[in-house]
Amino acid sequence: MPPFSASKTSANKSPASKSPASKSAASKSPASKTAASNARSIALPVAVLVVAMFSFQIGAAIAKQLFPAVGASGATALRLGLASLLLLAVWRPWRIRPSTREAWIIVAYGLALGAMNILFYSSLSRIPLGIAVALEFTGPLAVAIAASRRLIDFAWILLAAGGLVALLPFGTPSKPLDPAGIGLALAAGVCWALYIVFGRKAGNAHGGQTAALGMVVAAVAIVPIGIAHAGAALVAPAILPAAFAVAVLSSALPYSLEMYALTRVPTRTFGVLMSGDPVIGALSGLIFLGESLSVIQWAAILSIMLASAGSAATAGRQDAPQPVEPV
Repeated sequence: MPPFSASKTSANKSPASKSPASKSAASKSPASKTAASNARSIALPVAVLVVAMFSFQIGAAIAKQLFPAVGASGATALRLGLASLLLLAVWRPWRIRPSTREAWIIVAYGLALGAMNILFYSSLSRIPLGIAVALEFTGPLAVAIAASRRLIDFAWILLAAGGLVALLPFGTPSKPLDPAGIGLALAAGVCWALYIVFGRKAGNAHGGQTAALGMVVAAVAIVPIGIAHAGAALVAPAILPAAFAVAVLSSALPYSLEMYALTRVPTRTFGVLMSGDPVIGALSGLIFLGESLSVIQWAAILSIMLASAGSAATAGRQDAPQPVEPV
């Protein structure tokens, strides 16, 4: 007989022998088990989201290495073109029949997506990856804060503005940033904000099919620009493996992982975690591209990141931000 059988039998025979302490411990155990279960249930989605964030930034670092061969517009064309094929195969959007209004929203969503990508990659050709990500992040941060009029949100605005001012080329950093690169990254942020607004409207109706159709619209708009700039270099066998890696790492993989995490992680947690993107971008730039930043630039990135995280963490139930990673 197994050793635990005797204790189990004696416990059954003399229930009155249980002490109050043991009864209290027994009564607490279901709650403890529930808490442990909840912690385990959120651990995997959080890990998946972190992988998605690293995937996106590593994909951007690889894309930047394509610039000498095909330029920023060529790299954007490759990413959008290949990603649209991947999303078409996964979501098969031809099965839906959007209304005329939904179709126009999808077109606007796709154009915002295409503009966001080409502006972001154009900024990457002029400024470091981490700084470009931080500047672009002001777009979704503005969307999140615009939905609220609470006093605390003005603190986040000031914190983000302080980081932005520190990145402007006023001569404070040892190597002032290219003003054109700053402007392009901020413009990409505006397009990211539009992408979020139109994406919410379009996604409410058809979800993943909307993303696939939007990617097709973006590809139709941007691929001709890439062809005009890079020509036959876009299909050079030497760059296609890297181009495919960019499409997977920057679009297909993070999008799929985030869709998994979104349904399992509270919105507030999702927003706080996504706020780490600028730091991950800076680390990816340092590791894969050798882009070292000054102390002031690191502080500026952290300032924008904390503003975004603070906005997400203090958001109310109704105005909680819905961060969306660019597809």
